[in-house]
Amino acid sequence: MTRRQIVTSVGIGTAAAALGGIGGALAQSSSPAAASVKALLFDTFGTVVDWRGSIIEEGKAWEKTKGITVDWARFADRWRAGYAPSMDKVRRGEIPWTNLDHLHRALLANLLKEFRIDGLSEEEKDHWNHVWHRLKPWPDSVAGLTRLKKKYTIAPLSNGNVILLADMAKHAGIPWDLILSAELAKHYKPDREAYLTAVSLLELQPEAVMMCAAHSGDLNAARSFGLRTGFIHRPNEYGPTRKADDAKPGDFDVVSSDMVDLASKLGA
Repeated sequence: MTRRQIVTSVGIGTAAAALGGIGGALAQSSSPAAASVKALLFDTFGTVVDWRGSIIEEGKAWEKTKGITVDWARFADRWRAGYAPSMDKVRRGEIPWTNLDHLHRALLANLLKEFRIDGLSEEEKDHWNHVWHRLKPWPDSVAGLTRLKKKYTIAPLSNGNVILLADMAKHAGIPWDLILSAELAKHYKPDREAYLTAVSLLELQPEAVMMCAAHSGDLNAARSFGLRTGFIHRPNEYGPTRKADDAKPGDFDVVSSDMVDLASKLGA
């Protein structure tokens, strides 16, 4: 740890100890380990934005204008189901580094055949593929992140590519300080490089960075590389098709019911 980081860490710890009121008490009781945290990184799909609900909503709007009759909930679930296997192909070296927009586009081509959606121009297919750039935040996300931004540097650490995350933030009003992405490391989470490249770009040590996510696997990976962890419960991420991850106090450095609750527990 550099002199600058040591001084910063001590300053943060002193400030946390001096916090008054409910916010300070919650920060102390929830996670003493979080007192030295300077930056928060956020999983995005499912944690910050409602990918499933957003795709269903936009699909139903498309249905009215295009006369396409589709089970949009199933369409969204099938699209998302291809996400991990596509990244695994990159991870195993079966295909070269390919960003998420291009992986989503290849999956979409197969989905259009599966759901018998014909007659779309290439421009229309590209627009539909960019639905992932237009996902809507959970109702508490912007308010919670706005509070957290006052105390911490906040950024996404998503498998989404940089322009996807930037467009999403602009569309949804998400107040990131900067955009961090697995694309910068050319490694998808949960690869070590994805997390530690983000830490390095922040010029911090891993223990001064907290990974925040609704997915236990993401947090367990981050913790194994030295990052702090914050769990955010998103019980409706998968709708009725799959049970969302859950956590109890003590499973991670902070366990919260939503983004506003996370802000309270971190004294923001």
